[in-house]
Amino acid sequence: MSYDFDLFVIGAGSGGVRAARFAASFGARVAVAESRYLGGTCVNVGCVPKKLMVYAAHFHDDFQLSRSFGWDVEAKNFDWSTLINNKNTEIKRLNGIYEKLLINSGVNLFNGHAKIIDAHTVEVNGQQHTAEHILIAVGGWPQVPDIPGREHVTDSNQVFFLAEQPKRVLVIGGGYIAVEFASVFHGLGSETQLAYRGDLFLRGFDQEVREHLHQELLKKNMTLRFNCDVQHIDKQEDGSLLITFKDDQTTVVDCIFYATGRRPMLDNLGLENVDIKLDKTGFIAVDDLYQTSESSILAIGDVTGRVQLTPVALAEGMALARRLFRKEEYRPVDYNLIPTAVFSLPNIATVGLSEEQAKAEGFVVQVFKSSFRPMKLSLSDQQERIFMKLVVDETTDRVLGCHMVGPDAGELMQGIAIALKAGATKQVFDDTIGIHPTAAEEFVTMRTPSV
Repeated sequence: MSYDFDLFVIGAGSGGVRAARFAASFGARVAVAESRYLGGTCVNVGCVPKKLMVYAAHFHDDFQLSRSFGWDVEAKNFDWSTLINNKNTEIKRLNGIYEKLLINSGVNLFNGHAKIIDAHTVEVNGQQHTAEHILIAVGGWPQVPDIPGREHVTDSNQVFFLAEQPKRVLVIGGGYIAVEFASVFHGLGSETQLAYRGDLFLRGFDQEVREHLHQELLKKNMTLRFNCDVQHIDKQEDGSLLITFKDDQTTVVDCIFYATGRRPMLDNLGLENVDIKLDKTGFIAVDDLYQTSESSILAIGDVTGRVQLTPVALAEGMALARRLFRKEEYRPVDYNLIPTAVFSLPNIATVGLSEEQAKAEGFVVQVFKSSFRPMKLSLSDQQERIFMKLVVDETTDRVLGCHMVGPDAGELMQGIAIALKAGATKQVFDDTIGIHPTAAEEFVTMRTPSV
């Protein structure tokens, strides 16, 4: 059968664009449909604008610190609208880059909502297109629980477009987004509370990493509420929000920001027209080749609910394009030892197993750790401390996991991730000469296991 396209991609986020561009470069006839914004969540309402806001939030501490080095710096005020407008300008620039990348690669770009009609047909703007392969790369969407007053909630899409900086904000959630935005609001001067229904945020991270961040946020006088959940939200006459928790405690804020998970963006996608199965959490189920239960339809990225990180979606898009159109270059994505960072203030970065995971998997581990005040703070009264940790297999000496809480942790961890990917042992770390004076050298000078 003859088709209009070899590959039709629904969604122009990181994974979809990567798959489309490289499939086209391999000679395939490719189309992409996008109904919202080019670049997906990461570029528009995720990693990129969030990191810009994290940079902005850090200036408060930097201005204070500069005085200890002799600078007479006074930060008179912070203008939220300048930050948001400049952020919007940068995102618009990136949108244009994504458009050029697709068009210059020979990809047909359709601006409109795509709906699957059958296993080989997609409809966009009332016009139908056929394809040998259809790729779903539509990403996720914020999910807010159905509680009384949810219409007053700000989610992780809307937060990037708030007209004014809230003076008082309550952040709900315990994952990456919640912890990061609590740091952002707090650093920019908002009176910030973070509430989480569990015992401690960042479930799944190394326990000592979680505890260290907890203490650092308390040092910054952020209000943290654990084992705490919202019962209802009431808007007051003055526009403020009265929050009642399930333990009957209350608080009044100007903004309640929910970061309680994301769902796959399957709205009006036409899945009822094809035989595509979802997993028990509602994400699209795929096999190791990213095929759905409808063999001609594939899915990658956040919509599959696997590892919801932009670089993972990029890797999946590349692997898929190679498998379909350049088989001799195909190699599957390795999901082991994926590094990740949480851009809280201070940052967290990690790669490999936590101490708890390593023990659960049966390893006999040695743990090396260090906590210290960074040299940059030595002339000031700021008391933030860096935390570093190595988890080592005592039998083979291989480093199973590396964890850090501190400035630029993500920048540092990328290089260490390469070492772990290459199978580095603790002896390799010990034999590596450090760069002095840096915080990073601590990773190659920890000699004594913790008791």
